[in-house]
Amino acid sequence: MVKAVVGANWGDEGKGKITDMLAEDADIVIRFQGGANAGHTIVNKYGKFALHTLPSGVFHENIMNIVGNGMAFDIEKFGKEIQDIVSKGVPKPQLMVSDRVQVMMPYHVLFDSLEEARLAGKSFGSTKSGIAPFYSDKYAKIGWQVNEFFQDDDVLMEKINRIADQKDVLLKNLYHTDPIDRQGLLKWIKEEREKVEPYLGNVSLYLDKALKEGKTALLEGQLGTMKDPDHGIYPMVTSSSPLAAYGAIGAGIPPYEIQKIVVVSKAYSSAVGAGEFVSEIFGDEAESLRNHGGDGGEYGATTGRPRRVGWYDCVASKYGCRLQGATDVAFTVVDALGYLDEIPVCVAYELDGKEITEFPVTKDLKRCKPVYKVFPGWKCDIRGIKKYEDLPQKCRDYIEFIESQIGYPITMISNGPGRSDIIYRNK
Repeated sequence: MVKAVVGANWGDEGKGKITDMLAEDADIVIRFQGGANAGHTIVNKYGKFALHTLPSGVFHENIMNIVGNGMAFDIEKFGKEIQDIVSKGVPKPQLMVSDRVQVMMPYHVLFDSLEEARLAGKSFGSTKSGIAPFYSDKYAKIGWQVNEFFQDDDVLMEKINRIADQKDVLLKNLYHTDPIDRQGLLKWIKEEREKVEPYLGNVSLYLDKALKEGKTALLEGQLGTMKDPDHGIYPMVTSSSPLAAYGAIGAGIPPYEIQKIVVVSKAYSSAVGAGEFVSEIFGDEAESLRNHGGDGGEYGATTGRPRRVGWYDCVASKYGCRLQGATDVAFTVVDALGYLDEIPVCVAYELDGKEITEFPVTKDLKRCKPVYKVFPGWKCDIRGIKKYEDLPQKCRDYIEFIESQIGYPITMISNGPGRSDIIYRNK
C-alpha cells in the first residue's frame, strides 16, 4: 500500500512531522519532487532537524529512504545532511537514490541567483537553490540524469560544451559575468559521482517488488497545492508538481497504488515567497501570530526568512484538498492559537462585489478580499492532550467548522512539535 503526505496550501504545513510520525508503520519513505529549496522541520528524541534533501523517514532505522526520480537532486547537500544527522547521534539511515534522478548542477544555482537579482522588485521570491533553472533544463532536455555522470571524459565533455555554448551567451550578454568553467565542471562531475555511486539503484523496480510483497510506502511531498505549476498561483509557483498524483511519476509506481492521501493543512495560513495570499495579515497582528506559530516562530527552514502569515483560508484549503484527492486531513499547529481572544476564519472571497467560495484563477485572485467569520479563542495551552474529547469545546468548534467548510475529514490534529503531539480522531 502507498500513502501520500502532501500539502493543502502554500507549503510549510507541517508535512515533515506527519511523515516522520506515519513512518513508524511504513517500510519505505520516498521524496518524489522538489529539491533543497524547502525544508521539513522534525523534532524527535535526537533533537530538532530541518531536512532539505533527505526523506523524513531517516530517523527510523528499519526504513528504506528513497530519493525519487522526480526530485532536483543536490548531491553536495545530500552528503552534508547525512553527515549532520549522524553527527547528532542518528543511526546511519538506509538510503537509495534513483539512477534516473536529475542532478542539480552548480550553474543552476548561479542562474537562479543572477535572475532573482536582475528581476529585483519583480522577483519570484526564490530560495536561490537553482530549482527553476534545473527544471527548465530538464524539460529542455539538457539536464543531467545521474547515470550520465558515469561515462567517459570525452562523452561528458561533448555534453558540457553543448550546454555551455547556450549558457555562456546568457552569462556574458544578459548577466555580464564569467562563462562556465568547462574543465572545472568536468572535474566536479567526476568528484560528485564518486560520492553518490554507493546509493544508486533502480527505484521503480525496487518499489514494484516491495509493493508485491505487501510493504507500505509513504510518498513525501514538498510545498503544497498553491505552489503547483498548473493548479497553483502561477507564476508564483514552484517548478515541479507537489500534487499526490505526481507521486506516481516521481517515484515510478502505478497511480492506482496510491490508496491513502493525507493532506496537511495548518490551523492558520503561512507562506514563504511571493504570490497572492488573500487572508494575509500585517503589522503587529502578523508579528504576534508569526512569533507564536510553528516551533520557535514562523521562519523559513531553508532561508530563515520571516514567513508571511494569515488566518485560515477555507476557500484555498477546500481547493487544495480537492486537487490533492484528500482521504484524510492532518490539521497542524493548533496549539499556536491558544493566545488569541478571537480567531478569524476566511470563509469566502469577495470578488468584484460578489462572494465566491471556489478558488479562482490568479488574475482574479489579485482582486479578491477575504470574508471572515470570527470564533472565540480557547485561551489555554492544549499541548499534552491525547484525546479529541479532552480538547476545549471552543477548540473543537473551530476544528469542526473548518472541516464542514473544506468538506474533507480531519482525522489527525497536531498539538505540538514532537512526534507524540498528535491526536487521532476517528471519522
